[in-house]
Amino acid sequence: MASILIIDDEPGIRSAVRGILEDERHKAFAAEDALVGLEILERERVDLVLLDVWLPRMGGLEALAEFKRRRPELEVIVISGHGTIDMAVRAIKLGAFDFIEKPLSIDRLLTGVRNALEITKLRRENRSLKSAGRAACEELVGGSAAMATVRSLAEQAAASDARVLISGENGTGKELVARLIHAKSGRAEAPFVAVNCAAIPEGLLESELFGHEKGAFTDAVSRRKGRFEAADGGTLFLDEVADLSPSAQAKLLRVLQEMRFERLGSEETVSVDVRVLSASNKDLREEVAAGRFREDLYFRLAVVPIRMPALRERLEDLPALVGRFLELSGGGRSLAGDALAALAARPWPGNVRELRNAVERLRVLSDEEPIGAAEVERVLGEAGARTGGAGGNGEGKGGGAKETLVAPRFLKLGLQPAKELFEREYLVHKLRECGYNVSRTAEAIGVYPSGLHAKLKKLGIEPEK
Repeated sequence: MASILIIDDEPGIRSAVRGILEDERHKAFAAEDALVGLEILERERVDLVLLDVWLPRMGGLEALAEFKRRRPELEVIVISGHGTIDMAVRAIKLGAFDFIEKPLSIDRLLTGVRNALEITKLRRENRSLKSAGRAACEELVGGSAAMATVRSLAEQAAASDARVLISGENGTGKELVARLIHAKSGRAEAPFVAVNCAAIPEGLLESELFGHEKGAFTDAVSRRKGRFEAADGGTLFLDEVADLSPSAQAKLLRVLQEMRFERLGSEETVSVDVRVLSASNKDLREEVAAGRFREDLYFRLAVVPIRMPALRERLEDLPALVGRFLELSGGGRSLAGDALAALAARPWPGNVRELRNAVERLRVLSDEEPIGAAEVERVLGEAGARTGGAGGNGEGKGGGAKETLVAPRFLKLGLQPAKELFEREYLVHKLRECGYNVSRTAEAIGVYPSGLHAKLKKLGIEPEK
């Protein structure tokens, strides 16, 4: 299904052509002149324009030049009841795909539309292939059984339009799974739009998802399409969906049921065709039990559940991940076997994202080639190592301490107090390491700044020196 804009000052022609296109299952917009058409182009996804030559306010050839200036890749078919060879030549020189004379032949019109859309499709496929080539290194890496299960589920889910809920800790690669599903689906040529629900202020989230009209709120200076409209025909990925407010959850549930909504400040209903994938670092079943997430929305989102394993659960993939990250950062470096063992001994609370940052740091700050275990300890520090305790203050060293995975002071506590103490010491250490800059600390440990702020507040840690 394509979106086609018809610009003609004759209502009868607009209505007839719109009916023909809709019979062909296209989405059609109609405008009585070029200026209205340009306004539609700014707010809607348009794949093709059918443009009359003789129009009020702005002539068709002038409008053609303006369309091509704003959207060079947009195909335009010029139609005219007073066409001449000279006019047709001028139109083609200005970038028109075709020139069709009135009275319109349905067969001639549909042939022109199909040919123009085929060219548009091929152009998109070409861009997609180039993009896929650039993104090839971003594919899911690892041959572990856990990753084989993820790939298998993702590929099975891609064959349908079923909604998928991807769970897993921060930094495990949930968005990569969503992109893999999109790339292998029938929507691969259409947009993939990602939204981080945790990064958008609650008051702006509904506007971000569903759009708004001019004047809907103080800063709404013009109409804006939301992410659902931007993803029309394609895939919308809602990351950290557990952070949606109750009102946003209710509206999302209605949209998933009907695939229709109204922009903020508008009574006009917008219909879309969007596949929704979602992800969360929280257990949504626990969120439902605690009353923080709607049960009916959970069942709508979790038709196919996929869990991304933490890095500690697939350490056999670490050498392949390190190799890929070195390649992404420019190549020319390698890690010795003892360095890989040292990396495998670390806890990686930030998972694959933290590992990538660590590999980049080693590549930049280490002068050895290959990089050895001593450099790993020097550049990354010993505080996070599994065998060195959580605090890095000397406990657990000497005697038989090398055989225990837990510092003695943690063994005197229950699980929850020990966990909180470790988190506190770890975060204080990382904050100090990053100059008490919360954003930089969040990036270093592989979490979102909003999540780190919440964790610091919960543990009573003051982020400023």
